[in-house]
Amino acid sequence: MHIQIDPVAFRLFGLAVYWYGVMITLGIFAGMLVAKNRAPRYGIAEDRVLGFLLLAVPMAIAGARFIFVVTNLSHYGGDWLAMFDLRGGGLSIHGGILGGVLAAVLYTWRTGISFWRLGDVCAPGLILGQAIGRWGNFFNQEAYGIETGVPWALYIDGAMRHPIFFYEFIWNLGVFAFLLYKSKGETVAGGIFLRYLIWYSAGRFWIEGIRADVPYWGGMPAGQVVSLILIHGGLLVLWYLKRRAKQSKNIDGGIYL
Repeated sequence: MHIQIDPVAFRLFGLAVYWYGVMITLGIFAGMLVAKNRAPRYGIAEDRVLGFLLLAVPMAIAGARFIFVVTNLSHYGGDWLAMFDLRGGGLSIHGGILGGVLAAVLYTWRTGISFWRLGDVCAPGLILGQAIGRWGNFFNQEAYGIETGVPWALYIDGAMRHPIFFYEFIWNLGVFAFLLYKSKGETVAGGIFLRYLIWYSAGRFWIEGIRADVPYWGGMPAGQVVSLILIHGGLLVLWYLKRRAKQSKNIDGGIYL
């Protein structure tokens, strides 16, 4: 499938506004609305959630850009100004998660809010925002897969390739629906956030395996390495939290994903 795409959405006072930035912004606002609506159910005031997001969003973007630049230094050829130019794309979701987690640690330490409850509030909105933001890769014609002959392949970088942005979009929507469903009966603080890490990473592990433009660590795509760490780390922490809850409340401490 050959699609001609203009990465510029519109111009504002002569400045090009890219679709990439538009989709990232839409994802952020969608995630904020979801988190805001979930907050009262977890005993957290809406203004506290909004206060956290004002800190988390810039830290997440900074973390996402930092990790992307560090893992793609050869792409910039020593052009330091280009490293700070976000309009053309180039964000690492794992760097964004790291930045957001660091923001949550700082914010909960300062306010006394439970880190795990705040994570449970924000996790579904986060994965929804990621789903929407993935369309920025489509408009930028980046984050593409290996060559393939499947009917839905897209012509990118001189070949027909897997549209992995779309695969992740569908996967993230599924995880979003799953987290909302699990929220109805989850009794352990942190359970929703950890399931987000586990299930998002599971899909990302498969997607990284058919992605073409990725850095490698020790002969393995870096995204797969990070995904494995998050899956196993999430499972271990979820098991620990459920075990602790079982001891304190005498409930079943098994892991139900």
